[in-house]
Amino acid sequence: MTSTHSQIATDEAESDIDYEKAQRGVRLLLEAVGEDPDSDALAETWQRRVPDAFATLTECQRENAKPTMRTFDAETNNLVVKTGIPVYSLCEHHLLPFFGTINLAYRPTDEVVGLSKLTRYVRWQSRQLTMQERLTNDIASGLAEELDAATVLVEMNATHLCEAMRGVETESTTTTRATVGEPTEAERERFQAAINHTEGKQ
Repeated sequence: MTSTHSQIATDEAESDIDYEKAQRGVRLLLEAVGEDPDSDALAETWQRRVPDAFATLTECQRENAKPTMRTFDAETNNLVVKTGIPVYSLCEHHLLPFFGTINLAYRPTDEVVGLSKLTRYVRWQSRQLTMQERLTNDIASGLAEELDAATVLVEMNATHLCEAMRGVETESTTTTRATVGEPTEAERERFQAAINHTEGKQ
């Protein structure tokens, strides 16, 4: 391992992770499974690629990576619904991805946020080692705080590669939901109708 590799990786990713530890860890793991870390195929894997990837995939640990939630004056307090937001995260148990979609809704108080910021916020929250249940709650509570929203509803549908690639080796979908505040029955129905429309259900 050279200091040059460490400096290059740190400069490229502009993150706060400890690159030397990441490099040593990946190198040891490759050796543990019988691979040669110094082969042409794997040298860049431990020196740069995996540390860079984990710098990106753990951005939620760094406040400076959080998107700025620019807001605008709300003209009504009607429910804002956004469905089909892609989500990719890492299971803290096996360091394998889980991925799927987020559907969310919030009832604004005085301000609304730009719609693209909802997608950016979900992406930032998902970049951590976590569990699906916790991530669903983190997104709901985080949005409620960021937007000072009276009500937030979040539904996540995800497939876990720790199930599909190992263990039972079966691909399935897990659904989790979280709610902040007290949505009305009409708001719940509108949220579900928007989800059904996105998923092509009648």
